[in-house]
Amino acid sequence: MSDKRAAVLLADGFEEGESLFVVDIFRRTGVQADSVSIEGEMVRGCHDIYVKADRIISEDIFDEYDMVVIPGGMPGAENLKNCSLVTKWVKKFVEEDKYVAAICAGPMVLKEAGVSTGRTLTSYPADKYRTMFSDANYVDDNHAMDQMVVVDGKLITSRGPATTFPFAFKIAEVLGGNVEAVKNGILYNALCDVIKNA
Repeated sequence: MSDKRAAVLLADGFEEGESLFVVDIFRRTGVQADSVSIEGEMVRGCHDIYVKADRIISEDIFDEYDMVVIPGGMPGAENLKNCSLVTKWVKKFVEEDKYVAAICAGPMVLKEAGVSTGRTLTSYPADKYRTMFSDANYVDDNHAMDQMVVVDGKLITSRGPATTFPFAFKIAEVLGGNVEAVKNGILYNALCDVIKNA
């Protein structure tokens, strides 16, 4: 069991896979994880799946976590971007050299928080994000497996729903989770071998 703890942020319109799979992988690998809503206890995903969040965001809980995870989904990512506590949390974590992870549309929160300039990162591969991150080292190769998850120090970004598992495993790994056992147990490594040899 890792002694690290992560907060996976939820807002109405969140991408269910990019958030719930991350919480699932964290818990399987022994990383403590909470889903943290920016509004009420019940949160509606972008595909109309309702989730009961573990906690509600507040300034009082910032210091309890070692990582904050920002899923995509629309309008979920926009709602996270427009939440002042979320951008405050992200700035604080970057200033304190703590982990921040974002996937798909989620990196727009990094831009809003003012922490993306000069960083190496990725996002969902669309012109909107390429333009948004013109002042960053934006990784944009859809065909390179080693660029599906981009690590720049303690900033970890990824591209979309299909990259959620490598994203979740990378962030569980940096938090000290028992990653290899879980990769084997859920057949992730076997799937990767099949894809590699296809």
